[in-house]
Amino acid sequence: MSWIGKKLIVIPKDVKIEVQDGAVCVEGPKGKLSRKLVDRISVEIKDGTLLVKRVADTKIDKSLHGLFRALIVNMIVGVTQGYLKELEIQGVGFKAAVTGDKLNLSLGFSHPVNYLIPAGIKVETPKPTQLVIKGIDKELIGEVATEIRAFYPPEPYKGKGIRFVGEHVKKKIGKAQATGK
Repeated sequence: MSWIGKKLIVIPKDVKIEVQDGAVCVEGPKGKLSRKLVDRISVEIKDGTLLVKRVADTKIDKSLHGLFRALIVNMIVGVTQGYLKELEIQGVGFKAAVTGDKLNLSLGFSHPVNYLIPAGIKVETPKPTQLVIKGIDKELIGEVATEIRAFYPPEPYKGKGIRFVGEHVKKKIGKAQATGK
């Protein structure tokens, strides 16, 4: 058995979980999430706990067993506590602003970069060089953060660009400094 998959999931009192039509729906104080299950995985709910089971013992079934248990736990945490990712922008004149459902980025290009914020995601800018992405879907938050970072990834020479808070960017020395001139 998958050591992650065989663990019981304790369902909090303020969370309601339903399994119907091959999908798991998790509803809590912050919202509602649902995920379709593959036919190799089944879910059993009893006595305030949830157990994820697999049909067979093949290698793919074992990996899906642990995966779907982790995804369901992420859904429960999302609807009770929520998730957030922080990005920071480094560079002279680089800044971000949120207007409605659009994120406007000034990244030194000849044009501003506009990003349409998906439904269910909230983006805040406490400072012009700081972004906080909040929501209940962990997977969608990571996807949005990666898409925003892709507009100007941190470059290794000066370090300017968009990076995750705490991300270490390995810096390189320039060609002139490397040759000793």
